[in-house]
Amino acid sequence: MQYQIVTIPAYRGIGLKWEGAYSEVDELKKMIASMQGRVSELEHALHPELQLGLSYHLRPDGFVHYSVYEVDEKQQVPEGMIEINVPEMTYFTTHHAKGESIGGTYSKIHQWMDENDYHPYGEAEVEYFDSLPIKHERYPHDRDVDDPHFDIRIPIVKK
Repeated sequence: MQYQIVTIPAYRGIGLKWEGAYSEVDELKKMIASMQGRVSELEHALHPELQLGLSYHLRPDGFVHYSVYEVDEKQQVPEGMIEINVPEMTYFTTHHAKGESIGGTYSKIHQWMDENDYHPYGEAEVEYFDSLPIKHERYPHDRDVDDPHFDIRIPIVKK
């Protein structure tokens, strides 16, 4: 697995929020598709060809997910959408290739975390329900939704 450790500046995202159980993921997929169809409403999207999926494992039975696009400060929040501000963080980054197992890619990330001087970032006062509590993914618009390729960013801190 090829990876990098990078610090990414703070950014602003606008899009849709979903919160649910793992058993409701089909609804999440519909929401992600809906957001992809609404990107044209974001006049000040910085990278309209890159949809961001920001997952926070704050539920024992599921997670909170933001499907957003990075925007500049001039962008107003369209009706029905939300804004999220992501602080500057250091990330473990890798690419998940089409044709590979997503679970396998995440298993390799877990292995890397176990073998190196970093661990996943999480706010001390927040209870998380996954060993990788925050997952940020970057999806190109030309992805195959049934067999996607995408970039993975896991916020990390030194052990």
